[in-house]
Amino acid sequence: MTESNQRIAQLEQNIVLSLNKLKDNHYALETLRQQLEDNQSKLKTIEEEKQALKKENDSLTMANSLLGSNESNATTKHKINALIQQVDTCIDQLQQLA
Repeated sequence: MTESNQRIAQLEQNIVLSLNKLKDNHYALETLRQQLEDNQSKLKTIEEEKQALKKENDSLTMANSLLGSNESNATTKHKINALIQQVDTCIDQLQQLA
């Protein structure tokens, strides 16, 4: 084999190695893209759950502030019944006006 043939063979071998590395890199890139999409989807789901929990927490905080968080169940039930009676009274008054 002549020196130029050896160089050509070496170049061909380097090209094959480079193409194999390129293929491996392409596969790794696609895998990472899929992982990114999956993680973005999970993040979106977590954000939605966070917002729902925040709304629920806000509602519970408001209810506790209205009812008093340190009060007994009997007192809480009494306050709820009183509120219901007030609403019923308002409804009756509105019906009388109509």
